[in-house]
Amino acid sequence: MHIEAGVVQGAKMVLSYGTAAVSFGIAAKLAVDNIKQSGMVPMVAKTLMATVLVFMFFQVLPHYPVGVSEVHFILGSTLFLIFGAAPAAFALAAGLLLQGLFFAPFDLPQYGVNVTTLLMPLFAMSLLAKRIIPQNIAYKDIAYKDALKLSLTFQSGIVAWVAFWAFYGQGFGVENLSAVFSFGAAYMSVVLLEPLVDLAVLAGAKTLSSFQNSSYVEQRLYNSAK
Repeated sequence: MHIEAGVVQGAKMVLSYGTAAVSFGIAAKLAVDNIKQSGMVPMVAKTLMATVLVFMFFQVLPHYPVGVSEVHFILGSTLFLIFGAAPAAFALAAGLLLQGLFFAPFDLPQYGVNVTTLLMPLFAMSLLAKRIIPQNIAYKDIAYKDALKLSLTFQSGIVAWVAFWAFYGQGFGVENLSAVFSFGAAYMSVVLLEPLVDLAVLAGAKTLSSFQNSSYVEQRLYNSAK
């Protein structure tokens, strides 16, 4: 979902620095909580594993430019369910940075825009998960409808942030409106796939009972919160 270069520019970029700082602040708070729960080494390990997956999602899975940004299969809800919010957040930020450094240096000036667009929907999805997934249910046992709600929250959040940056940077002209609509329509197609990927991954997790007490996956993956 890398927003096109030039959509936000000049003095308007200052806002992205602020939103990125807030995003990293929230991620840091989640990381501290995660470290208290499972320790520093597991937190780092989960982040590294998730970063490898994010980098593959960005570079290997199909991606194509549409309107004001790019459509990617980021699979944010999958990362969240397997690794947790903090590792997923830092993995998304790291994967985005690595892609910019080695493959798309033209994206680096928009790093604040793009990292905000990825992390804020992740945090919203994390809050939703606490509301809709019963405390006595492990993530591996969630229903399709709940996986769909998580995916919808994440993907809709990305579309909303991209639209915000586009309108903030370029206004509400007909051409910009058309570009934003085209991106949103194309990107929401990911929602059709992501819940199925989530359930397939979770089904695979059920067969790996050796990870049930592992601190290298999200604790809720195998265990209820009660």
